[in-house]
Amino acid sequence: METKLTGIPETMLIPLWARAVETKMPRPIVRDDRASEILERIDYDFSKFAKAKFSQLGVSIRTMLLDNAVRAFLNRQPSACIINLGAGLDTRRERLGCANVVWYDLDLPEAIALRRRFFSETPPCRFIESSVFDESWIERVNVTGKAVLLIAEGLLVYFAEEELKPLFATLAARFPGAEMLVEVQGPAIVGRARQHDSLKTIEQRPEFKWGAKDARVITRWHPRIEFVEEWCFFDYHQDRAGWFGYFARLPFIRSWIAPRIVRLRFQASQ
Repeated sequence: METKLTGIPETMLIPLWARAVETKMPRPIVRDDRASEILERIDYDFSKFAKAKFSQLGVSIRTMLLDNAVRAFLNRQPSACIINLGAGLDTRRERLGCANVVWYDLDLPEAIALRRRFFSETPPCRFIESSVFDESWIERVNVTGKAVLLIAEGLLVYFAEEELKPLFATLAARFPGAEMLVEVQGPAIVGRARQHDSLKTIEQRPEFKWGAKDARVITRWHPRIEFVEEWCFFDYHQDRAGWFGYFARLPFIRSWIAPRIVRLRFQASQ
């Protein structure tokens, strides 16, 4: 039976496909053999994404940047707790060899149900079936005595700023001292899901609702949120982007369309 996912949960199949495709490249940006294995076991028409070359490249660079940032965090904080918001079919825990790291994968029930077909919970790794906006999930994570890293990959763009502000305020208040890695898209993407090279192929596609020219806008959402650094996708593997890579690097265009991985810190005290 074909995998039945719609809306935001269906979008989790796009990065899975992108990583599997990248793994077969002559010089892959990332290798994800697990993604390739899972792809073969899902009855879904992945051929619909075949022309989504920019999405495929973007996901590969995003994966590389987040892998590097998570690895750096764990080097600084070996006894850490990772909370992966909107986990989908992410394979980062396995890919980075984090078997002994306390890790929580959170997503909607239908997404976690699919995840359970390919991943097993272990004492250090737990699945949480919940919307990120349902604050009750916070009570289910045990972070006592641990450095905390939250990850929001491919998630924020689907929600309006009015929804994100209280979410970040809650995270900053409930996880003092934690760090967070978030993907921030440029504002040009808002309202243009039907023109996106991969999302346009999804029948019940969700809309892009939020983007920012300057990710520092997030620091205005709570006094404890601190901007640390960011990495722009367009600064990496420019040889793969062709004409778009040149166009996207123009200063007056870059801030409107450039996706970034942003590292935030929630101050322990004001």
